[in-house]
Amino acid sequence: MFDKLEDLLRRSEEIMNALSEPGAADDTDRFRKLMKESSDIAPIVEAYKEYKKCGSDMEDAIMLLEEEKDPDMRAMLKEEHAEAKKKKEELEERLKILLLPKDPNDEKNVVVEIRAGAGGDEAALFAAELYRMYVHYAESRHWKVELVNADETGIGGMKEAEFMVSGSGAYSVLKYESGVHRVQRVPETESGGRIHTSTATVAVMPEAEDVDVQIDEKDIRIDVMRASGNGGQCVNTTDSAVRLTHYPTGIVIYSQTEKSQLQNKDKAFALLRAKLYDLECQKAHAAEADLRRSQIGTGDRSEKIRTYNFPQGRVTDHRIGLTLYKLDKIMNGDVQEIIDACIAADQAAKLVKMNENG
Repeated sequence: MFDKLEDLLRRSEEIMNALSEPGAADDTDRFRKLMKESSDIAPIVEAYKEYKKCGSDMEDAIMLLEEEKDPDMRAMLKEEHAEAKKKKEELEERLKILLLPKDPNDEKNVVVEIRAGAGGDEAALFAAELYRMYVHYAESRHWKVELVNADETGIGGMKEAEFMVSGSGAYSVLKYESGVHRVQRVPETESGGRIHTSTATVAVMPEAEDVDVQIDEKDIRIDVMRASGNGGQCVNTTDSAVRLTHYPTGIVIYSQTEKSQLQNKDKAFALLRAKLYDLECQKAHAAEADLRRSQIGTGDRSEKIRTYNFPQGRVTDHRIGLTLYKLDKIMNGDVQEIIDACIAADQAAKLVKMNENG
């Protein structure tokens, strides 16, 4: 670990020297790459510098203790040594986490797909509430949300919703939301007061660029049609909706939220790229089954990850055993505490795996 840290320290100095050279910004592509690399390793380098300083402070305190006779000064030096030792140990743990392999998709924007599962109208209502929950959460992070497609029911529910979230590190955070979400409550239509259980499935996929996925035009059929549902005045009077059919996989994409056919086509292709890229990622995850098992959950879309119990006002994440009694706040987008706990559990599992492998 420390050899790698020393290498990163040297690399940081090399980058700083390269960036300070006259005319360094003339080659914009190289300059941008160096700035990105510097930004990526900066947290590790700064933590390692602090770690080394703590070690130096401990050595200084021991040297002074050997010479110091005054009891008060000796007590102060011992306290300084203990504080530096504690901080050094904390920094070592932090450095281990910082050195964990990064998911190459973490900085990407995401495409989120929510589908109502078991439970009929109640499942569709829950799916719509999950959509609003994620929109509110994204807004709290100052991320941009664009609805691509929504199959709405007449009573305010959604059979399915597909939307894009754009923002720094969106995938690194939202990827923990993939899986089956379960709701337990008494539906408004239930006269007997019985609690019903319904489900909705959430899939979070990293946005894919053209370089990530190559789509052959011969594999695509494009249909245009009039949009359906609750559109604006222009939506239902022009052939603005776009449907893509990808022959090799059978994936069908429908986009109708924009008034412009071109905009809907762009959104549909972005969603198709994300789905095709996600298929490749799922295959890779299956090939790395042992690694997936070492992390929280399996990453399987059919895995039940969370239960929202309305009568008791609680939300339970089954992967990490976390229960919170603030359901109203969570449904209003306050999901950060759950996500932070998932990230911490994931990092802890990876550290254990890393230590097992030496």
